[in-house]
Amino acid sequence: MIRDMNIAKREEDIGFYAGFVGASYFSGRTFSSVPWGIFADKYGRKPCIVISILSVIVFNTLFGLSTRYWMVIVTRGLLGTFCGILGPIKAYATEVCRKEHQALGMSLVTSSRAIAFVVGPAIGGFLAQPAEKYPHIFSKESIFGRFPYFLPNFTISILAMGSCIACIWLPETLHFHNDGKVGGADEEEAQISEEVEAQVGLSNIEDRKAKISSDTSLKNLLKNWQFMSSVIIYCVFSLHDVAYLESFSLWAVSKRKFKGLSLTTQDVGIVLAISGIGLLVYQFVVYPFIAKYFGPIRPLRPAAILSILLLTTYPFMDNLKGSELKVLISIASILKNIFSATITTACNILQNTAVTQKQRGAANGISVTLMSFFKAVAPAGAGILFSWTQKHVTGLFLPGDQILFLVISMVAVIGLILTFKPFFSMSNALSRS
Repeated sequence: MIRDMNIAKREEDIGFYAGFVGASYFSGRTFSSVPWGIFADKYGRKPCIVISILSVIVFNTLFGLSTRYWMVIVTRGLLGTFCGILGPIKAYATEVCRKEHQALGMSLVTSSRAIAFVVGPAIGGFLAQPAEKYPHIFSKESIFGRFPYFLPNFTISILAMGSCIACIWLPETLHFHNDGKVGGADEEEAQISEEVEAQVGLSNIEDRKAKISSDTSLKNLLKNWQFMSSVIIYCVFSLHDVAYLESFSLWAVSKRKFKGLSLTTQDVGIVLAISGIGLLVYQFVVYPFIAKYFGPIRPLRPAAILSILLLTTYPFMDNLKGSELKVLISIASILKNIFSATITTACNILQNTAVTQKQRGAANGISVTLMSFFKAVAPAGAGILFSWTQKHVTGLFLPGDQILFLVISMVAVIGLILTFKPFFSMSNALSRS
């Protein structure tokens, strides 16, 4: 899409501009996540989820109709601002499950990412530029010919409409949970108190109380080191994951002279779809046994170590060709996604078990805000780094592609180091879970 906009003067610069498109979404989410978390704590998880899905329908469709680079940046930024689903959905997954099923519930949230890896690349790879790929179905004069990237985005918007309709049957969890208690005297007292205040006309006092309570909750969360340390670890691994995903697609389609794999966009879509299917199988078949026998948190460090070791093999894959290359890169992609999903699930559980139920919306808002900042830096930084390595394939102490994956691996190394004392107490986390 960036290539067809002719914004990049050279092929090596495409990654630079593509990185800022990814960064614009996470930049919008950085500023809106805490307000969305507070909104979810006050008005419920369900309204936040519905509004977020509606924003996907609107801004994703506008993104597909974008013909200028600034339009792409704006629509992605607005989508990041108005789509506040990530924090509330994590809180929802924790609340809707009993304690013994929380790991499975959180892994299902991570599994949605796997479903996206199956459906998303297939939609993008096969439905982009339909007038060129399927001229007997789509004419160049039609809307799909004039806007070659509208069809895949419109298809995703239709899927989002289905999700929005499904929310009709989604139960609200905020009003039915109180740190493990359902209903009870506390809820009745709160209801009576509200009725009395309403009768004497003290609604403005109630608003001030809510505001003070919200401010106090945020301050308490920021002082909760077990929570904040787990958020920072999550942010570092999120930076690593997004930098990898941004670099992987660009590296896979880049030419051999730039130490790339020279795959087509359809090839990359197939590889990501296969890895997504592998991740789904892992989440539903293998991961429940791992969580049962080792717990959801203990696999974090082994997964990080294996992920780092796996990335060291990537630069040498440009020596392979044909089906051998596609099979190996698919296996590597499956393993990388499995390790990332294991780490992400562990980090999400660490954050949600470090706070009370009443704080989870705001807590996940803080988490998503910081994580979104890191994820905003990741695609822009990865795009700049990728463009730089493309221009310096040789002449350095290491080839450009090896430097690329070395830098990405070092981010994961930092995340791994942070999981040890004195920064983070794994024993306290295990006792809480």
